[in-house]
Amino acid sequence: MKKILIALAVILTPFITEAQIKTPQASPKATIKQTVGLTDVEVVYSRPGARGRAVFGNLVPFGKLWRTGANENTIISFSDDVVIDGKTLKKGKYSLYTVPRIESWDVIFYLATDNWGLPENWNEANIALKTTVKEDALPTPVETFTIGINGLDPNFAYLEMAWENSHVALKFEVPTAKTATASIQKTLSGATWNDYFAASQYLFQSNGNIEDARAYVDKALEMSTDKPFYVSRLKSLIQAKQGDKAGAIETAKISLAAAEAANNQDYVKMNKDSIAEWSR
Repeated sequence: MKKILIALAVILTPFITEAQIKTPQASPKATIKQTVGLTDVEVVYSRPGARGRAVFGNLVPFGKLWRTGANENTIISFSDDVVIDGKTLKKGKYSLYTVPRIESWDVIFYLATDNWGLPENWNEANIALKTTVKEDALPTPVETFTIGINGLDPNFAYLEMAWENSHVALKFEVPTAKTATASIQKTLSGATWNDYFAASQYLFQSNGNIEDARAYVDKALEMSTDKPFYVSRLKSLIQAKQGDKAGAIETAKISLAAAEAANNQDYVKMNKDSIAEWSR
């Protein structure tokens, strides 16, 4: 009998070990990954729901430090140094804590990231950056706590947090111009015509140095054998921005002819529209 029981135990043990009950988390984990300009931003957090409860002033007391989510620390990371409220936050990973109030929230980037909820011993020396942001009342309640990175621009974005009827948006600036300029200078030491075109296009679109943009597009046209219509199109736009409308019209005509030869009707229309505009 003893041998039979031992044999049954050996047979059943793997099934007992593997049989684990799976249930959904009350506050599901979420990950946000967003590139802002050339900077990678990631947020990992847990999303509690209101579930009929009054949130701010009750579940989350006003004026008290909040973990900004549920469960483990809410973690935010930046691949480059960013600027918030005129202060530099070094690239790296931070816990995100807040102090919600009726009209504003304090937002705190904290160096220690291995806590469950709030740190047992809060250390002011671990505060990498602290700022205050205005709170906006939402017309429609948000059931589940939500963090987003919105209002994207090549040079900045907004870290947004919303729950119940409360919403805050914290602007952070990224070093796109600095990074792109360094990349341009490094690449152009052995550049192709397409590199010069990309550099010129970036400077034109980002309101950078227009003289450099003109020099780069000229170099692109000089180096390219087929003189693409989109490169001539960019040159005409740069000339117009420089105030040289006569030159812009002549270059647009070159782009127009090349676009017609390539049967690219979008560029045909854009060039015709620009020629008409600059001829007034």
